[in-house]
Amino acid sequence: MSRMQRRTLLRAGTLSIIGVLAGLYRGRRAIASESGQFTVVKTEEEWRSILTPEQYEVLREEATEPPFRNAYHDSKKAGTYLCAGCELPLFSSTTKYDSRTGWPSFWEPINASAIGTKTDWKLIVPRTEVHCSRCGGHQGHVFPDGPEPTGLRYCINSVALKFVADVSNA
Repeated sequence: MSRMQRRTLLRAGTLSIIGVLAGLYRGRRAIASESGQFTVVKTEEEWRSILTPEQYEVLREEATEPPFRNAYHDSKKAGTYLCAGCELPLFSSTTKYDSRTGWPSFWEPINASAIGTKTDWKLIVPRTEVHCSRCGGHQGHVFPDGPEPTGLRYCINSVALKFVADVSNA
């Protein structure tokens, strides 16, 4: 067997292992939500019936939408951002800022109990995933490179959010 063939097999094996681990990771998530960890629990068929295909992919399968081509990355409107899956208020426009990443970014959630976190290993290096604490819907990730006062950057998928404008400022 040539060196190139060994490399190809090694890469294929590595990708297979990553795929298996990702499947196990998703399986743990489904088991956790079915066990009652979240107060809003639906079957996959129910989620598919209430979410758009893009929302389902992000909220339930932990995908990421493209940067700069999403609804809220450059929005400056005053209001509240809710979970698109269960409408739990997650972020306020008062903590939103332009991180220049192409996704809506916030330095703090509305309430610390509104979001949950877990370690995400999908890119080999660990990241901290952010999800809705009520339905478990994947929102995005949080990074320690944000502005003061928290120093955090909650990098959130627009499609995982529903915006409600502040009518008092309209």
